[in-house]
Amino acid sequence: MNKYKTKAMEENTNPIESLIEKATEYGKTSLELAKLNAIDKTCDVISTLLSHLLVLVIASSFLFFLSMGLALWLGEMLEKIYLGFFLVAAFYGVTGIIIHYFFHESIKKCVGNNLVKQILKQTPWNL
Repeated sequence: MNKYKTKAMEENTNPIESLIEKATEYGKTSLELAKLNAIDKTCDVISTLLSHLLVLVIASSFLFFLSMGLALWLGEMLEKIYLGFFLVAAFYGVTGIIIHYFFHESIKKCVGNNLVKQILKQTPWNL
């Protein structure tokens, strides 16, 4: 009878051990999938930000040289070069103040929404 109890106990522990083993494998697989999803999202967000940063650098360079040319041209028109630079600086100062007071919240909301949308973008494996 002792043999029978031992065999029955082994039969009972095998399904439990199998279940624990499967649960452990499921946990490891889920963790690996979460890591891969995090890497995918991070790469997606960084690549999007870098591409936008490149466009921003090019547009800023264009605006810088355009401003320099305009300042020099206005300076020649006013017969004092520094006045052209003051006028261009004043234009940018007034534009910055207007943007800050009237468009700051809408720009902040738009950028935040786009960033969240990019992070939460649905992919085939996380539907």
